[in-house]
Amino acid sequence: MLIRRLGRSGGQEWGHGVGDSGTLTHMSIDRELPAPEHRRPPGVSDATVAALGKLSEALETVERARGHLYSFHQLIGHADLQLGEAVDALRDAGHPDVADRVQFELVGRNVVEGRWTFQLVEEFDDHYWTPLREHERGARHELVDGRRHLFEAEMKEDRRTHGRTGHEARPGEGG
Repeated sequence: MLIRRLGRSGGQEWGHGVGDSGTLTHMSIDRELPAPEHRRPPGVSDATVAALGKLSEALETVERARGHLYSFHQLIGHADLQLGEAVDALRDAGHPDVADRVQFELVGRNVVEGRWTFQLVEEFDDHYWTPLREHERGARHELVDGRRHLFEAEMKEDRRTHGRTGHEARPGEGG
């Protein structure tokens, strides 16, 4: 459906359009307009939206890196438990000297000077991830009333086919 005329009545947004069959239809277009939290506040420049988009993208990349750090944390923990099982298997196989070397040199060993992986995760969270999240949130509150993903919301508006099923700006009433 192509929207031909837009209006607002009693707080409800509406439109007239031409449907796929060529007939004139009246429809609510709440789903055709982005939600207010995904609309640029008045007076905000393209450069500001783009800059905040880059800041958000950096945060998203760090979120992915944090996920990998947690994977590393869990994998190393699992490997340490497997080393313990290997020690038991070496002892059972009659190799107590090899078992002792693995146990005393590797089981429970720090992955970096003085730290297990949980300490790396905690330090990363406290010294990098948390400050980045705070600065990204602060910049959004200062510059665009705290609105998130404006760059992506505007990209969606540019790329979607307005008026087509499956290309709505936002979910319907129950969604």
